[in-house]
Amino acid sequence: MLKIIVPIKQVPETGNVKMDPETGTMVRDGVVSIVNPLDLYSIETALMLKEKHGATVTVLTMGPLNAVKALKEAIAMGCDEGYILSDRAFAGADTWSTAYALFNAIERIGDYDLILAGERATDGDTGQVGPNIASGLDIPLATYVRKVNNLDLEHKTITVERSVEEGIETLQLPLPCLLTVVKEISYPRLPTLRGKKKAKTVEIPVLTAEDLGLNREYLGLKGSPTRVVSTKSPKVTRNGQMMTIKDDKDVREAVDALIAFLEERQLI
Repeated sequence: MLKIIVPIKQVPETGNVKMDPETGTMVRDGVVSIVNPLDLYSIETALMLKEKHGATVTVLTMGPLNAVKALKEAIAMGCDEGYILSDRAFAGADTWSTAYALFNAIERIGDYDLILAGERATDGDTGQVGPNIASGLDIPLATYVRKVNNLDLEHKTITVERSVEEGIETLQLPLPCLLTVVKEISYPRLPTLRGKKKAKTVEIPVLTAEDLGLNREYLGLKGSPTRVVSTKSPKVTRNGQMMTIKDDKDVREAVDALIAFLEERQLI
């Protein structure tokens, strides 16, 4: 049977992102968190392949113990099982250190045919963890995948379309491999009542650095080769003018005001 692994992340809601100015890391305590929205597309892709070919779908995340909530949401959608990497040694990890822990966890979980990851996480916005996992596992990689054309289990290949600057590229990759997917690939389903009941009772194994036999020199803030040296919040310096449109007269006045504004700055 096809075995799929989906690494996901719990992230702060976009409007609640806060940074620690001293460490350059994200403040997560006391912040409302959700499943990374772009990971929902990789979850949905895995579930679609499960329905078509038969598969087990395992979700995996790294974070504090409350990130179990993200795994249970994925299980409520239809995934079969989940694992959480949780250890204070992981705190402050950059993308390289995060991928190091994740690909070791994947090797610990065992055999797999396909790894599906979101294009990027909305908190870091780097798109690096998926490719780093593929590098650590030494398996083929395709990024920005927009469509799965064919999965040939007999010959152990998968054919996909990926978005590139010039248009669309079609690739055939041997299994096992890792794909990072974009929004165009699917439309995420909602959790089902049966799925929610299963998620309530399912046990989520916790994997620590010791369980995985990880080199602590590569973990957390200490083991991260990249650093955030400073953070700044953007400031809006422009003074805008707001106009309320209630009828045709207001529309004409707004258009006249816009034309006058552009003419004053010699833009038209």
